[in-house]
Amino acid sequence: MKASEIKKLSAKELDAKLLELKDELFKLRFQQAINQLDNPMRIKAVKKDIARIKTIQRENELNAAEA
Repeated sequence: MKASEIKKLSAKELDAKLLELKDELFKLRFQQAINQLDNPMRIKAVKKDIARIKTIQRENELNAAEA
């Protein structure tokens, strides 16, 4: 997911997407622990998406505080 796509989402959609990605990361880590993970690079991608969402949320907080 690109940052430009994330910026278009509302605050509630960002929260929902963040929960969805955290759940996916948990499931991927569980699969890795029991050696059933097909694509280990997916963990890295999910972590980056989580970081992007958190960054956009923080930007929105700062912009709201300034206004």
